[in-house]
Amino acid sequence: MRIIVADCSAEYSGRLNASLPQAKRVILIKADQSCLIFSELGSYKPLNWMAAPCTLKEITAAESESTQAESESAESECGSAESESAECGSAQLEPQPITTLRVCADKTSDILIVSLYHIYSDQTYDLGVDPGLRKDGVEDHLQRYLAEQIERIGEGAKLIRREYPTAIGPVDIMAVDASGRHVAIEIKRHGGIDGVEQLTRYCELLNRDPLLAPVRGIFAAQTITAQAQVLAKDRGFECLILDYDEMKGNDDDTLRLF
Repeated sequence: MRIIVADCSAEYSGRLNASLPQAKRVILIKADQSCLIFSELGSYKPLNWMAAPCTLKEITAAESESTQAESESAESECGSAESESAECGSAQLEPQPITTLRVCADKTSDILIVSLYHIYSDQTYDLGVDPGLRKDGVEDHLQRYLAEQIERIGEGAKLIRREYPTAIGPVDIMAVDASGRHVAIEIKRHGGIDGVEQLTRYCELLNRDPLLAPVRGIFAAQTITAQAQVLAKDRGFECLILDYDEMKGNDDDTLRLF
């Protein structure tokens, strides 16, 4: 990975046109030649970028001047010494980049041109093979803990299985409560209306099976929006707030079922 800190400007053309005026920024070039431009402010999102697959070419000032000289030789010379002097003076006032990064998308006509005027740092690092991001507290973890602690949905409850298959997709957890009634549980990290709608579809399908009906629905998540709670109640479902740390045994608080 190459990291450049420089005074730069950028022009993007293709599916959209965008420009960055000259300023001090960080330019990140990955091994796949993708190029990202960052500023001091903002979060993870770059100001502008070209994603792979793409091809990056670096053009130095000497190469640029050579190309420009060849182009100018094909044009007619200035008519007077005065106009030549004026043009030269104008050219000297305009800052010229010491190097240019030209990044072209391989599958489209998109082009990102980054002009570097002063380079403060230019470093290349070999990051090696990345093992990937390991997430804790994702839906699969919540599902596994709740399946192991199924009595959290009610004393006497028993697990039937995780990922209970249906014609429209698997129900996260299928269980039976103390009364023998089947329970379909939909699990999300952050519960919204879409999750309630998903649980609705599962319950409507499961209730067509006389061996399962009537099926009780529980919408379980670490957080549930107020709108989702209202919709779940209207559909006859219960909402279960999951405390991930507590489920791992790091807290003595109990889950709240309402």
